[in-house]
Amino acid sequence: QVQLVESGGGSVQAGGSLRLSCTASGNTYSSRYMGWFRQFPGKEREGVAVIYTGGDSTDYADSVKGRFTISQDNAKNTVYLQMNSLKPEDTAMYYCATRNAVWIRYALRPSEYDAWGQGTQVTVSS
Repeated sequence: QVQLVESGGGSVQAGGSLRLSCTASGNTYSSRYMGWFRQFPGKEREGVAVIYTGGDSTDYADSVKGRFTISQDNAKNTVYLQMNSLKPEDTAMYYCATRNAVWIRYALRPSEYDAWGQGTQVTVSS
């Protein structure tokens, strides 16, 4: 069993920044995928950014490239999502997810992940 706890959501004006944190505990491998996903009301969950903890490789959705950065602190079993230049269209519930795997072909695909956090709301006002 893997537990994920997210924090850092909130409300911000357009152009502002937020940093989300996700800490994993339980049966986590040192090399695994961790990612951030978001869900708009009435829409399916979509991938935002993922990181492979065993090698620091990352991948981003086109909509956030150049604005969001995913990073990790292995000693704390924590990944971060630094969100800059936020836009109203970034408003969503953000979820952290993980999977104990050394390779995932479609790492931004939510169906590839088997452990999820409760989510944290991000609201960006214009």
